[in-house]
Amino acid sequence: MPTWNSKAVKSFATFIITLLGCAYFLLVDSSTSIFSFRDAQRNADKVATETFKPEVKYGMIVNGLDVTEDFIKRNQRFTDLLSNSFVSPEIMKQLATLPKKIFDFRKIAFNKKYTLISHADSMRTVKALVYEPNPIDYVIFHFEDSLHVEVCQREVKTIKKNITGTIQSSLSETIENLGITNELTNKFVDIFGWQVDFQHLQKGDRFKLIYEENQVEGKTISIGKIEGIYFEHFNNGYYGIPFDQGEGLDYFDAEGKSLRKALLKYPIEFSRISSRYNLNRFHPVAKVYRAHLGTDFAAPTGTPIRTVGDGVVVEAQYSSNNGNYVKIRHNGTYTTQYLHMSKIASGIHAGNHVKQGETIGYVGSTGLATGPHLCYRFWKNGVQVDALRVELPPSQPVRNDMMESFTEQKTLLLKRLNQIVFPEKEEVVMARS
Repeated sequence: MPTWNSKAVKSFATFIITLLGCAYFLLVDSSTSIFSFRDAQRNADKVATETFKPEVKYGMIVNGLDVTEDFIKRNQRFTDLLSNSFVSPEIMKQLATLPKKIFDFRKIAFNKKYTLISHADSMRTVKALVYEPNPIDYVIFHFEDSLHVEVCQREVKTIKKNITGTIQSSLSETIENLGITNELTNKFVDIFGWQVDFQHLQKGDRFKLIYEENQVEGKTISIGKIEGIYFEHFNNGYYGIPFDQGEGLDYFDAEGKSLRKALLKYPIEFSRISSRYNLNRFHPVAKVYRAHLGTDFAAPTGTPIRTVGDGVVVEAQYSSNNGNYVKIRHNGTYTTQYLHMSKIASGIHAGNHVKQGETIGYVGSTGLATGPHLCYRFWKNGVQVDALRVELPPSQPVRNDMMESFTEQKTLLLKRLNQIVFPEKEEVVMARS
């Protein structure tokens, strides 16, 4: 048996300690490397998750897909929207047999928005097509696996707003500076149509207006109820107070008298009057002096024309002088006529009943006309009169049994209107909130 001296023992011990130290280092380093790799992988996954931001349209994630937005062109059919893409023959058959109660393909309309969502393959295989008939409603046609049609609606939010304006030269200029919609302008004008001559406003006339604005995804789509108006014209104050006596919303002055007449004052969106009722006007086409027994409203071709009241269509046809025209008898006293239309609205024929505000045709220049405009004529008891000066009976005032309720509502409204302050400086034409 060998004999170990102290020096050999020390050398051997040093060797063993060194060996154990290396082994420990290798084990710890390996373990650390494994854990570090796992941590790095988790961090990478986390970064990837945070980096990927799904783009969602119509409830679908469209990352990596082709999304094409466009508008329906004239005479375009639904199947034309799919012409440059691939849809399986089975799904095309399902489209052809889709019941009209689910979707009527004949109702796709010119200039309405659609969105085509396709895979980014060589055939542009369609995943879905979305048709939007209006800002609220949209229809999703899902084309994967089998046809599935989803009818959807966006949320509509109603926002209460108020606005003030001071007339500098004309209502149209003030409206442009305010940036308010034609719909709000027309509702405003209709309420005071027979109390205020909006064609002859003076500088300094001013108004306060409280109204509802309907929005979808932050964009204005329509105007709701006008909740109150104060209009100052020639230093006279006029109030428009909404009140429902059980027969629908109407507008009244501060004394409870109705602001509404039997007929609307304007047959078209508020626009410039190019020629008034005149018994001795020089005709621009015939080049002779002759009576002009109507009121001409200048407006772009295609502008909708509305009937000023309920009635029955007496005539809807074409003549060489009148062009396309419609004549409506409202009752035994009043009849109106609308001339030079580019076309008569669909469904307007002699014998048809029409409702106040219904579109009966569109502005044009047919017949004896130099340019696009509406010639509006008015008969009272069979005699043609000036439509803008005729005296019409007002609608019923607030009933005695409703006066207390009306007074309460008026008091609250006047308090709200009084809290709205006109701009201090005269050159400021608007303020809104």
